Amino acid sequence: MRIQHGEEQAMDQQAQRLTHDNSKDSESNLTECGLSHLHNQSCDHHHIDIEDTSGSRLLMTLVLNLFIPVVQVIGGMYAHSMALISDAAHNFSDFTAVLIAYVANRIGKKGASVRNTFGYRRTEILAAVINVALLLGASSFIVYEAIHRLNHPETVLGRIVVLVAGIGVIGNGLSAWLLHRDAGHNLNVRGAFLHMLGDLLTSVVVVINGIILIYKPWYWLDPILSVLIAFFILKNCWTILREATCILMNATPNGLDIPKIKEYLEHMPEIEGVHYLHAWNVCSSSIAFSCHVVVADQPLSKIDQVSERIRQGLLTRFGIDHPILQFETMPCGEGGMLCEMSCGNGTPFL
Repeated sequence: MRIQHGEEQAMDQQAQRLTHDNSKDSESNLTECGLSHLHNQSCDHHHIDIEDTSGSRLLMTLVLNLFIPVVQVIGGMYAHSMALISDAAHNFSDFTAVLIAYVANRIGKKGASVRNTFGYRRTEILAAVINVALLLGASSFIVYEAIHRLNHPETVLGRIVVLVAGIGVIGNGLSAWLLHRDAGHNLNVRGAFLHMLGDLLTSVVVVINGIILIYKPWYWLDPILSVLIAFFILKNCWTILREATCILMNATPNGLDIPKIKEYLEHMPEIEGVHYLHAWNVCSSSIAFSCHVVVADQPLSKIDQVSERIRQGLLTRFGIDHPILQFETMPCGEGGMLCEMSCGNGTPFL
């Protein structure tokens, strides 16, 4: 009996040591995964590491877009060209837009906090919406002045228009080139890039307008081109506003098929079912995803292996870099693909 009692004491002491060691390991993992937000294999999500040089490129674009409209306003007033002044107004609105984009880029680099657990990455989306408002104002001004010029035509100096608009072509082309690389993964920079691309094209049109006016006194052409520029701006506004609204509404990211994700997960042998799926953009370059995963009752160590498989599959197949997984042994609620809480009365709105 004494030997048995001694063995029990030894086993209790060993269990206490293991518990203490596991507690220390858990605290270490919490520090690595939660506090410093370094996403390693013990965390439930990964982030795509994109080299961010958009700040410096935005700053260079900012300088260029302060210079171009000043030259165009002076040249437009001297040449009596409404198209040139309209292009200058567009460029100046883009200067303000790029300034907002640059400030949003700096704010977006701030880390997560207790109040803003996702950080400030959606600042770029708010900046994109402000950019749209500025472009709408510029478009209204262009249309108003163009109508006035159609009713009261003025002589336009074609050679001055060609010279000044040519400066705009060079400056806007360089600005678009500076922002092109970061436009693919940042909605804020993409908005600025589209502004620069639009400015480049409109400046080319204004150059053509100036060449025609050198040889033909078609002064009505100048305000007509101004209206076309305004419509081009409005088209860009709609594209940016649609994307920004989808992100602010936590809509499913473009190109992401929720039923396909559900089918992919349920084909894994360890998974018995998947329900309550959500997918949304944290910002324009990051996709978050959450769902309930039904598995057989098993040790937590095996769940970690299943979780890692799911995370890797979601990242490689669907580009999801921030998965949040809730494991269950029994489906909760009705077990549907969409959460009843998100649908109000439980009926999805299609």
